[in-house]
Amino acid sequence: MDKIKAEKIVEKLKESYGEYRCGLNYTTAFELLIATILSAQCTDKRVNIVTKELFAKANTPEAIINMGYDALLEIIKPCGLATSKASNIIKTSRILKEEFNSQVPCEMDALISLPGVGRKTANVVLSNAFGVAAIAVDTHVFRVSNRIGLASSDNVLKTERMLMDIIQKDKWSDAHHWLIWHGRNVCSARKPKCGMCILNELCEWPEKINFN
Repeated sequence: MDKIKAEKIVEKLKESYGEYRCGLNYTTAFELLIATILSAQCTDKRVNIVTKELFAKANTPEAIINMGYDALLEIIKPCGLATSKASNIIKTSRILKEEFNSQVPCEMDALISLPGVGRKTANVVLSNAFGVAAIAVDTHVFRVSNRIGLASSDNVLKTERMLMDIIQKDKWSDAHHWLIWHGRNVCSARKPKCGMCILNELCEWPEKINFN
């Protein structure tokens, strides 16, 4: 896909989702970091229910450490993968306390050095908590961007790089959110609503005719 068409797609997405932002509830960079770790293979809606309880009891690295693994595990069980998430959250909290003065770092390399934090989580934090231009490739961004032609890869990292190349940098963070919401609302995995899609004429997915 050429950049002219990509710009048209981004503008169409802006028209529909311009006011949409991160679906996770948070008030600090640490809360966003923890919520994003919990969001792996879990819906934002469920994460927000869990973090409402969690953050009322512990929303700093010290508080999480003091809470302990067992109590944390009990609270976050509804998010799935709870044992690994609880372990990573405890470890990450300790590292933040001991190495970063309990502050969430605002550099990619430092973020991805934390247990349970990959590029997607790091980009979410950088973009939303620190205002750094970034594209976090979650399952929706990956599916939608490769389906409609903004990217063409079966690799998450390559997809991120292709999106960074074809989308203007000042729109990276917004476009990331818009692609997520479009994936949730219209361009779903199994039964995309191609007939009502604002991107139908620009979309390069050869199978879209079957869903019109």
